[in-house]
Amino acid sequence: MADNNVKKWYVVRAVSGQENKVKAYIETEINRLGMSDYISQVLVPTEKVVTVRDGKKVAKDKVYFPGYVMIEANLVGEIPHIIKSITSVIGFLGEVKGGDPVPLRISEVNRMLGKVDELAVNTDTQNIPFTIGETIKVVDGPFNGFNGTIEKINEDKRKLEVMVKIFGRKTPLELAFMQVEKV
Repeated sequence: MADNNVKKWYVVRAVSGQENKVKAYIETEINRLGMSDYISQVLVPTEKVVTVRDGKKVAKDKVYFPGYVMIEANLVGEIPHIIKSITSVIGFLGEVKGGDPVPLRISEVNRMLGKVDELAVNTDTQNIPFTIGETIKVVDGPFNGFNGTIEKINEDKRKLEVMVKIFGRKTPLELAFMQVEKV
């Protein structure tokens, strides 16, 4: 018997701001109904957005396509109906009124998923704008306005160890790249 369980990617439209809830609801409902064979992945494409709040770097996942949840599924039988009846789900993208949900083309899927990978890669390969021994100025945090010398560069964490003269004594500080600038 041939395996007819072919999955394609679909986009479920959700109430904006409820994407992660919808993902959780879909997963719970599918498990409860024992239909996890038909839905293999539920994804909310997000990107990491880093903001500086009160001198601290805060990384937050921002939904990349607000109102969209991607699912990899074989929409047989009741499944589309089950998904549509989930709280905060508006329906499927590309759906003809009353017709079947339209799967994404592979190129679109790769673009959406690739976007996620691309975002992950982007932050890693940013070149390190500083060199050891360079003089920098602290522009954020409690030592704002102090100048210092770069002693160490931690590329992974995007942090610098900077020697700053505070009250005539040299003090090492660990600062994020975003907290300093070249003098």
